[in-house]
Amino acid sequence: MMKGIRIVVVDDSPFSVAMISKILAEKGFEVIGSANSLSEAVEVVSSLKPDLVTMDMTMPDADGLECTKAIREIDPNLKVIVVSSMMDEEILRKANKAKISGYVQKPVDGDELSLLIRRVMAEEELFVELEQLYYIGFKEALTDTYNRFFKTIPVYKTERTSNDEYVSRGISVVMGIIGKYSGRMILDMSFDSARGIASALLQQEDLTEEYVINMMGEMANIIAGNACSMLNKKNEIFGLRVAPPTVVYGESITISKLKLDTVASVEADTVFGDVYMNVGFNRSECNE
Repeated sequence: MMKGIRIVVVDDSPFSVAMISKILAEKGFEVIGSANSLSEAVEVVSSLKPDLVTMDMTMPDADGLECTKAIREIDPNLKVIVVSSMMDEEILRKANKAKISGYVQKPVDGDELSLLIRRVMAEEELFVELEQLYYIGFKEALTDTYNRFFKTIPVYKTERTSNDEYVSRGISVVMGIIGKYSGRMILDMSFDSARGIASALLQQEDLTEEYVINMMGEMANIIAGNACSMLNKKNEIFGLRVAPPTVVYGESITISKLKLDTVASVEADTVFGDVYMNVGFNRSECNE
């Protein structure tokens, strides 16, 4: 469980300060102070040294981004979440440029704000938790997918934690993963294996190359999506989601290694031939 998080609420409206403070207290956070202007915010942050500040976008002597800049001069690592009635592309662009940690629109949803704060404040311990869980989750998703579709279970062979480049067996699917941490999954097999899987699923022979490629993309999407769902159930702060698949195929295709902070791979023997799965994550947060 994350240690107590100390928060200062900055908003020019006393009513909003009261409402946001009440929501935060109900969610178990410690509201240690508030401010209605830039000058008050500077004073409160200087004296109380909070872990996080919720920031309104409009105040009498400055906007939220100017106020953020001022309090970051006191503490460059201070986390700031904008809580405002306005939310449009221009504001979000400026907020991202100012390295705002998150954005919640008024009226505030308590669950949304609480989850965002916990995501923002989660540091090394969360990545360690992901490291302990992700390989098991993705291997379980691969096993479950084969079991559901074909009533067989892959036999796992070589397992590695290195991130070397490799030569594709013939067809390879790359699934991007976004959320609290960015990552990717690669599923690779021979074209004959992929064709065998597609034929078994559709109960049809002589499938076109396009069908086989589409099947591989969807199968990888199911495996990665199920794995991310399992990990999110373990800890909702991960917030993992999959991006659309990229399929590459042909002879002598080399898959280059990516710079990842943690990686795991496994080869599996299946009824359709060998399957290679590689999964990895970066510590860097994926900005949405």
